Amino acid sequence: MARKQAVSNSGELVILEHESRVLRDNALGDPFIRKLPVWLPPQYSNNRGDRRFPVLYDLVGYTGSGWSHVAWKNFEENLPERAARLIHERKMGPCILVFPDCFTALGGNQYINSTAIGRYADYLTKELIPFVDRQFRTLADRDHRGCFGKSSGGYGAIIHGMKYAQYWGAVADHSGDAYFDFVYQHDWPNTLNELAKYRMPAFKSGPWHAKANLRPGHDDGRARRFLEHLWSKNSPSGAEVHALMNLCMAATYDPSPSAPNGFYLPYDLETGERIEARWKKWLAHDPVNLVAKYKKELKSLRGIFIDCGFRDQYHIHYGCRQLSQQLHKAGIAHRYEEFDDTHSGIDYRMDVSLPFLSRALR
Repeated sequence: MARKQAVSNSGELVILEHESRVLRDNALGDPFIRKLPVWLPPQYSNNRGDRRFPVLYDLVGYTGSGWSHVAWKNFEENLPERAARLIHERKMGPCILVFPDCFTALGGNQYINSTAIGRYADYLTKELIPFVDRQFRTLADRDHRGCFGKSSGGYGAIIHGMKYAQYWGAVADHSGDAYFDFVYQHDWPNTLNELAKYRMPAFKSGPWHAKANLRPGHDDGRARRFLEHLWSKNSPSGAEVHALMNLCMAATYDPSPSAPNGFYLPYDLETGERIEARWKKWLAHDPVNLVAKYKKELKSLRGIFIDCGFRDQYHIHYGCRQLSQQLHKAGIAHRYEEFDDTHSGIDYRMDVSLPFLSRALR
């Protein structure tokens, strides 16, 4: 059953409920029944005949949910308000917007399948897409369906354009994770320090010796204690959120049911040494390294948009530059832009990407 809200010339926000089969047995025990906000443009209700509309899926960044983009915002527009304005200004055509809730106990995911987190690629492509197409007058084919996002959502968009091109006709990647050696590696010392607070027993002076029988990449218990501590409180600190993010990425890029907590760690918890065999698993998911493998799929897309602030505090602009360079070398048409800003507060860039997607999918 759907519940309608905010019916006006600004369109309709419809709240659906979806029961997922692929998330039912996820390792984190996260909900498999979730609300799904869907925004219908004003033209949808004004044309109740046979007119059908392109669909855009919003992949929100880490710690976010689709709900965060439909909520009221102080001093700025939420995403439905932004889309309604752009349509009114005739900068983009009318589109249906879908806002999946993909939040997890690890703070989010990267919109790919992981035994440690859940099958979120399948959730999007095999469940939500047909579910939305059944509920609304969509143009139910990949040439009229796109996805976009920022940060982890931007990563999800470009990865879906590579691995799941049969579902998507165009993608927009805002500051999406790329060049993992820059994006993730620099924060692992802070993560190791945060996890060290949960070391048992506490480190004492004297010669250091490796813990017996602890395999490379395995948790000695501190990561689990850190997670349990975080799950028991309401307001994690910034340092804790960043540590959680790195554990989430480990669960995404190097999951294994046989490993402690369901995933391997890429750094030795005691010495800080990078475990190359584990880090190699991460690099296999780096978009910069995947262009050649998915050249055919990327060339099939009707549009690829990538942008990033050249003061991004996570250094993602270097990865975006390399990604654009690899696309250019492969002869893959795309639009790449940089702008004078950081990683934060850049939703205004959707004034560029949404019209781009609308034109590509009409």
